[in-house]
Amino acid sequence: MSPVTAGVLQLLALIAALALAYRPLGDYMARVYSSERHYRPEKWIYKAIGANPSAEMRWPAYLRAVLAFSAVSVLFLYLLQRLQGSLPGSLGFVSIDPDQAFNTAASFVANTNWQSYYGEQAMGHVVQTGGLAVQNFVSAAVGMAVAVALVRGFARSRTGELGNFWADLVRGTVRILLPLAVIGALVLVACGVIQNFAGIHEVGQFMGGTQQWNGGAVASQEVIKELGTNGGGYFNANSAHPFENPTPFSNLFEIFLILVIPFAMTRTFGKMVGSVKQGYAILATMGVIWLGFTALMMWTEFAHHGPAFDVVGGAMEGKETRFGIGGSSIFAVATTLTSTGAVNSFHSSYTGFGGGITMLGMQLGEIAPGGVGSGLYGMLIMAIIAVFIAGLMVGRTPEYLGKKIGTREIKLAACYILITPALVLCFTAAAMALPTPGSSMTNSGAHGFSEILYAYTSGANNNGSAFAGLNADTQWFNSTIGIAMLLGRFLPMVFVLALAGSLAEQKPVPETAGTLRTDKPLYAGLLVGTILIITGLTYFPALALGPLAEGLAA
Repeated sequence: MSPVTAGVLQLLALIAALALAYRPLGDYMARVYSSERHYRPEKWIYKAIGANPSAEMRWPAYLRAVLAFSAVSVLFLYLLQRLQGSLPGSLGFVSIDPDQAFNTAASFVANTNWQSYYGEQAMGHVVQTGGLAVQNFVSAAVGMAVAVALVRGFARSRTGELGNFWADLVRGTVRILLPLAVIGALVLVACGVIQNFAGIHEVGQFMGGTQQWNGGAVASQEVIKELGTNGGGYFNANSAHPFENPTPFSNLFEIFLILVIPFAMTRTFGKMVGSVKQGYAILATMGVIWLGFTALMMWTEFAHHGPAFDVVGGAMEGKETRFGIGGSSIFAVATTLTSTGAVNSFHSSYTGFGGGITMLGMQLGEIAPGGVGSGLYGMLIMAIIAVFIAGLMVGRTPEYLGKKIGTREIKLAACYILITPALVLCFTAAAMALPTPGSSMTNSGAHGFSEILYAYTSGANNNGSAFAGLNADTQWFNSTIGIAMLLGRFLPMVFVLALAGSLAEQKPVPETAGTLRTDKPLYAGLLVGTILIITGLTYFPALALGPLAEGLAA
């Protein structure tokens, strides 16, 4: 079987698995977030934190709860790392330096999981399982809660109430993420992913000396890093490491975990707003972009440029032979079009255009299908922008799901789409202008610029993957990328929740003959075009200096 055929078959198998899970998982999540029942373990949690899960919140209260919970999480994770040297189960590792501890705490709480450290050489069992793995669950649940709050803004009328953050957080964790993670972890263990609390031990001879590895609860952390679109690896090699991703089947299963909740949440959206067709329209938009990027990535990486490429069937540098070009390309697109950031290959070693595709996927806003929760609310913001553009074309007030998109709503949506590009481009410009950050680049020219651009694109978009080749463990990058991650995560949430509150207060507008049908293919095409045009106008100059210049020069 040729490598191209193998890659296409993997893609078809993945699509079939996602299609089978779409309806039952989407319907289940809709029931979870619409239920008024509280299970006994959930009641214990509410009692422990002093929360009333039945109290409805307006958007300012919902936002305060999100920010308060996240601030406490950052502080807790920071202190856990700073005290690691005094904790049991630290495997003899010392405490983490202040700038790196801040970067890591911000990273995992912001659902980014950017890592400027070697996991197997820096973090002990307590920090890995009691700190990082816990944040993988709750940071994902926060994103899902904010998405559900926006959906309620569309579904409700004449009220500013968006639900209860604490109930949404706990239900997302206990009823959705935990059960799926348990099942997924068992599958990964069966595939050969390790799950233990072993210490550091020798595993054999390596280049004339002994090689040492430490064990860990890898399967349980691996599953939630993918399922919650987090991305932080237990080991520095991330999902290229055989302890994390040992076989082609585990590789395909991990891609499935990355995509299943973001895609299924479009079904949840449709059920909660009372029109599954609206969910299908959003799903179609996400699916078209994802398939287009995947096909383009596979084409660029399979393209032959000389005898070396002919022998191995494509660009194999930086890729694991057990996954091949097909499995690596599908993984790269899935992880950068979501906010996952896990990698099973070095994106820096991709062709110039291939590296550009991974960057562009993040620059779209990671909305196809995006992160758990963040992908859905990001796409709904773009849906509002598309409706507004369509309204300008026909000269009538834009409406979406029975809600008028007025001045306040479009200002909030515009602020949302401007925040992340401003962070990416400003920090990239500062890093290139100052002498010290530039010394961290391994490469010069267009590829070196791509390393910097990718780092801030990954941080501000809460992706977490690295282009490789950049020494990011410096005070400058630890601090600035940490700031970019926090601002890129929580500033957009301010505008999302404010928009949700504004929509929930409105009176439904009756549908007329002049109303734009947002559940039709025409609108889905308009939405795809809007996303690509806005992103292209925003990032094209920067991309032209980096991956485009490198690709055209090849």
